[in-house]
Amino acid sequence: MNQAQLERIRSGKGFLAALDQSGGSTPKALEAYGVPRDAYCSEEEMFDLVHRMRTRVVTSPAFSSEHILGAILFEQTMDRTVEGMPTADYLWRKKGVVPFLKVDKGLAREEDGVQLMKPIAGLDALLKRAAARNIFGTKMRSVIRRADPAAVRGIADQQFRYARQIAAAGFLPIVEPEVDIFSPDKAEAEKLLKAEILRHLDALPEGAGVMLKLSLPSQDGFYAELIAHPRVVRVAALSGGYGREEADERLRRNPGMIASFSRALLNGLSVHQTDGQFNAALRASVEEIYRASIT
Repeated sequence: MNQAQLERIRSGKGFLAALDQSGGSTPKALEAYGVPRDAYCSEEEMFDLVHRMRTRVVTSPAFSSEHILGAILFEQTMDRTVEGMPTADYLWRKKGVVPFLKVDKGLAREEDGVQLMKPIAGLDALLKRAAARNIFGTKMRSVIRRADPAAVRGIADQQFRYARQIAAAGFLPIVEPEVDIFSPDKAEAEKLLKAEILRHLDALPEGAGVMLKLSLPSQDGFYAELIAHPRVVRVAALSGGYGREEADERLRRNPGMIASFSRALLNGLSVHQTDGQFNAALRASVEEIYRASIT
């Protein structure tokens, strides 16, 4: 593990940029950027267009280590280049931004109020490719919609089972058990989840560490115990469907959490903007999220 990158993530000021839209979420991301679905005729063309969007983001002067600690990439983005360099190398060598990789294969069908991750087939092979591409860490997402104790336990068990495998391969895993912000029993689900996370953290071997990526909690400061845990490198917040203004306001009320936003980061960017307009809009977004992340 790159120690300079680890220290940057552990103690640096800033936030994570989530640029990991996959096949299912890419059409919506492109539409928000001003690219309609009839602008491409195949998945290959769609991914070409979204890579152009991501390239425009990461090459912008507004995207730098001054405000951004790391970026989470989709697998195809890892395999592509930015200005002639592999994406992860461009991020770290040119921008000082630590590269992470989304490794999950999407969500399974909802059962008992949760969606586990689909089995991550070929994870060891993917991690070998990621190591060759100079990826530092990984991210994987599952979703909790109801406060079912056994189901929430299953979510945590699956996340940490993969996290141990990923850590053993030399990466920093980001564990992301999202609690749906529209859940009618969100606060209770968060209580169950925190207890399960603490159980797993306490069982991690000496020297092992994880990042956590969690929904902004219903109770301000609710995750302070996780933030202070010696096995936790950093706790990030996902926007989860909140608009940027509300997500930032909620984040400011949770000291010690940093942002890991996707839609909230890219909101207001358009393919039709001039470079000057695009860079100004991205700079405003980055600075706003940064300020919320350092409170």
